[in-house]
Amino acid sequence: MSVRVVVADDQELVRAGFSMILDAQPDIEVVAEAGDGEQAVAAVREHRPDLLLLDIRMPVMDGIEAARIVCAESGCRVLMLTTFDLDDYVYDALRAGASGFLLKDVRRDDLIHAVRVVAAGESLLAPSVTTKLIAEFTSRTAARPAVPPSERLAVLTAREQETLSMIARGLSNAEIAQAMVVSEHTVKTHVSNVLTKLGLRDRVQAVIAAYESGLIVPGAG
Repeated sequence: MSVRVVVADDQELVRAGFSMILDAQPDIEVVAEAGDGEQAVAAVREHRPDLLLLDIRMPVMDGIEAARIVCAESGCRVLMLTTFDLDDYVYDALRAGASGFLLKDVRRDDLIHAVRVVAAGESLLAPSVTTKLIAEFTSRTAARPAVPPSERLAVLTAREQETLSMIARGLSNAEIAQAMVVSEHTVKTHVSNVLTKLGLRDRVQAVIAAYESGLIVPGAG
């Protein structure tokens, strides 16, 4: 079964290039293209794709707002495109529900791999990269958490909180299993429970939740 993708970018050549690369894959189908955020939202509503490849900076409606609407309305996963690796909008994009981001100068093979990974339900970023990125943007925002840590995380068991803490520190499932002296299957269950109980889409969102709840302090060892 093919991964159905909508490609949204206001630069026609970029949009066409990404679409051509992805549509050439036997397991990926580009079902629509969009030139602005409003068109991207409309395309997702009409075609119900598995993944939206979305530029952060878009006319009419920016990519952040488009991502927020798409993630709130559907199960479509969002992969953001940006020009700079520390774009000021990246953190807002992840908070809006995006599962990761790609640089626009991404290599062909990395683009294809990223689409497959995110469509399969994983976050795009490697754990260590995710930790660095979220820590950077969380420390910049310096905003107080809307919900006290004890209240927000009260739905988690002690083991699940420990799992969340390790996810936020960049540990893989195998590394968490080794640290907790349990099987990888058990860790996967803990991770699934964390995501479900906190209403999170993926590990990227879990890292954000860990920082915003105060479970992990940016810059702490």
